[in-house]
Amino acid sequence: MNKCGGLVIGMRKQERQKAIKELLTQYSIDRQEDIVKLLGEQGIGVTQATISRDVKEMQLIKLPSASGDYQYSLPTEKKLNAEKKLRNTLKDAYLSSRIQRELLLIKVSPGNGPVIASLIDQMRYEEIFGTLGDDDTVLIIAKSSEAAIIAQELILEMTN
Repeated sequence: MNKCGGLVIGMRKQERQKAIKELLTQYSIDRQEDIVKLLGEQGIGVTQATISRDVKEMQLIKLPSASGDYQYSLPTEKKLNAEKKLRNTLKDAYLSSRIQRELLLIKVSPGNGPVIASLIDQMRYEEIFGTLGDDDTVLIIAKSSEAAIIAQELILEMTN
């Protein structure tokens, strides 16, 4: 991490997103610019573009507040449960994966393909167009070759 004028630059994504979650529990936040400002007050320097990516990745949603305005909120528990199930299943069942253009083929232990495909669909990852699940195989159809690489990295991260 670099420090620039008292701000921490280059903070790890996980740490920044944890700070965002804490802000959402403390404040009613309805604009990304407010997140940038509040993080800046904590000495965490970020751009609005970075926060925009975090909002998408964290799957933050806007819900009505008591005042009738809308505010950012953490995703529903269902999605968090789906991600947890996906992680646990991949840790136990993942065997290998390979990419060809926008296709990501994942080999898994027998019987796990349909479950993993369904959980991936529930997560609604931006990079993924759709999935097919067979007994021991999951085919992920990504939106581009680059998106297939991102999807593979995401899957590999979950297997650790």
